Amino acid sequence: MTHKREINLTEFLKVGPTESRDAELLAHGAYAPLTGFMNRDEYRSVLESLHLPQGAVFPLPIVLPVEEAVAQTLRVGDVLTINDGEGLKAEVRVEDLFRRDLMEEATRVFGTTNLAHPGVAGLLRQSAWCVAGPVDVKSLAPSPYLEPAWPGEVKREISRRGWRTVTFFQTRNPTHRAHEHMLKMALEMTDGIVLHPLVGPTKSDDVPPAIRMRSYRALIEEYFPKERILLATFGAAMRYAGPREAVFHGLVRKNYGATHFIVGRDAAGVGNFYGANDARLLFERLAAHMGLVPLTFDKIGYCPKCLGMASQRSCPHQSLWLSMSGTMVRDLLSQGKRPPVEIMRPEIADILVEVYRSQKG
Repeated sequence: MTHKREINLTEFLKVGPTESRDAELLAHGAYAPLTGFMNRDEYRSVLESLHLPQGAVFPLPIVLPVEEAVAQTLRVGDVLTINDGEGLKAEVRVEDLFRRDLMEEATRVFGTTNLAHPGVAGLLRQSAWCVAGPVDVKSLAPSPYLEPAWPGEVKREISRRGWRTVTFFQTRNPTHRAHEHMLKMALEMTDGIVLHPLVGPTKSDDVPPAIRMRSYRALIEEYFPKERILLATFGAAMRYAGPREAVFHGLVRKNYGATHFIVGRDAAGVGNFYGANDARLLFERLAAHMGLVPLTFDKIGYCPKCLGMASQRSCPHQSLWLSMSGTMVRDLLSQGKRPPVEIMRPEIADILVEVYRSQKG
C-alpha cells in the first residue's frame, strides 16, 4: 500500500501577497477554467499564444514560485501546505515542477525588461522555479469589506436583481468624472453595472483600497440608481501588465457574471510603457473568443462650451476642455483643496483630502 507524502513547507514557502490572492481566487473559481497554479505546458502556451493548451483565452501566467532548494525536495504527488501569515492556509497537490526564463517572461508579459516597470521589478525578484497543481483553500483571513467578493456571491446578486446584461468596470483608482461618465453611458446599454475595484496589492503610491472603497460608496449613494449598480470587490494583485492584464481583467469577470466590460484608455498600464489604445486593440481582437462585449471610450473631459462631460467622438472643443493630470489632482488634495467639481465629485474629493491630511500627520 502506498501513501502520499504530506509535506508542510510553511516555514520555507510563506507565499507573498500576489500568490496568496491567486490561491484564494483559484479556489473560488475566479480564474476558471484554471483550478490551480499552471504547469509548464499551460505556462508556455499562455506566454506564447495567450491561450491555454485546450484553446481558451488566458493571457497571464498564474504560477507559484518556490526557491530552488524547496523545489529539489519535492516530487509529483506531494501535498504542500502554504500560508501567507495573514490567515490564508491552503494545500497545493504537486503535479509539476519546472524552471522558467524570467527575462523571457518579462518581455512577453510586460513588453519590457526595464526595472523601472513595477511588474518587471517584482518578477525579477522571484525564483525561476515553480510548483504546479490544484489549490484547496482551508482557511482565509476575513474580508475587511461587507461587499461581495467571490464569483458565486456576485452572480447570485445579479440573478436576484434580474439583470440579463451586465457591465463590469475594473478600477484601481478613486473615480473621477470621466469614470462616472463611462459608467452612466454603460447603464444606457445594459441592465446593470458591477463596479468591481481591484483591492489586492498595488503600488505604494496608489490610493489604499479601504479609502477607495469609501469613495465608491459615496459615488453610488449620491449619483447612481442603487438598483442598477452593484459594488463588489476583486481581490487580485495588480500586475501592471497593460494589454495582457486588461484582457485578463475582462476574462475573469465572465466568471462573476459579466456580459460587457469597459476597456479604458491605457487599461492596466503604468507610466509610459504602453500606448493609450494598446489594451483596447488586443481586447477587441480576443473579445469574440472570450464571449464578452467590450465597451470602449475615447478620451473624456468636461467641455465648458457644451456644459457637460463629452468625448472626442461627440465634442469638437477638446482644446477648451477642463483637464488636470493625476499629479495636479494629488497636489491639490495634499494641500487640502478640492479639485474642480468638473473633475471630481466633492464627496469623493473630501474623502481623499482627509487621507492626505492624515498622511501629513
